[in-house]
Amino acid sequence: MGDREPEEARHPFRPWRARGSRGRRWIGALVGVPGDPAPVGTGLTAFVLAGGGSRGAVQVGMLAELVDRGIRADRVYGASVGAVNAAAYCGDPTPGGMERLENVWRNLSGETVFPRGRAHGPWRFLQHRSSVHPNTGLRRILEEGVAFELLEDALIPLEVVATSLTGGQERWITRGPVVDAVLASAAIPAIFPPVEFEGELLVDGGVVDNVPISRPLHAGIKRIYVLLCGPLDYRPPVPSRPVEAVLTAFFVAIHARFARELAMVPPDVELTVLTAGGEPGADYRDFTASAQMIDAGRAAVASALDDPEGVDRMSVTGR
Repeated sequence: MGDREPEEARHPFRPWRARGSRGRRWIGALVGVPGDPAPVGTGLTAFVLAGGGSRGAVQVGMLAELVDRGIRADRVYGASVGAVNAAAYCGDPTPGGMERLENVWRNLSGETVFPRGRAHGPWRFLQHRSSVHPNTGLRRILEEGVAFELLEDALIPLEVVATSLTGGQERWITRGPVVDAVLASAAIPAIFPPVEFEGELLVDGGVVDNVPISRPLHAGIKRIYVLLCGPLDYRPPVPSRPVEAVLTAFFVAIHARFARELAMVPPDVELTVLTAGGEPGADYRDFTASAQMIDAGRAAVASALDDPEGVDRMSVTGR
């Protein structure tokens, strides 16, 4: 406190690289869920795109900068808004494709993504219905912006994670209609309705696995770029209202799992975590900072690749 400058203010775009230790068995047990991937070998690069709502704009800048520098993923894994951006990337991983994705984000508004019903206001959260907003706005964006119809037709193999309302476990989707799969992965509880996929009701994958690094680790991939929509370390503000306390607890749980998995990264894996976007805001419908966040995402990648000596390299065993 006092006059001490926050760490993220001193290093707003500082990426993080680590070589971990131990835990291969733990990781294998963790991801033993339906849809387990077959091992794909060690010479591949994976992108992992985390959830983060409207802050997903930072991933667009990160992807664009990675593409411009010739860094291409062999496998992509997405959760929530990360699944949205991942689908666009895997359909057209070119500078032109990234330019189109940037244009989409720069023109988004709360009304296009979260259309209002005839009645709205704080009390809409208490109405007897499955969600505050329909997912028609997001469906339209996906149908217009994703360049393939089935996950198996993507130019780069894509897997997205959702949360099953049947048993509460993570549900990895690797085949089938890409729009439905991404809608399921991005179905924020109470905000968007659950999505039925292959007879199962699914909601946002971020509920159980917001930063799914264990998936590519289990597949044997040794080079992983993680694209976060916020800082590496979550420092929640003191809540002043009950609803804020609920959201704070949710974000704490999300970050706690990621921290545990970071501590279990095997020593032979090169893991680069790119951070930008700031802490979650109070208004999930606010897209006014998208342009600045895209620029921040580009800066995060540029910092990592132009100044590798400035990147933190540490063992995560004691974190």
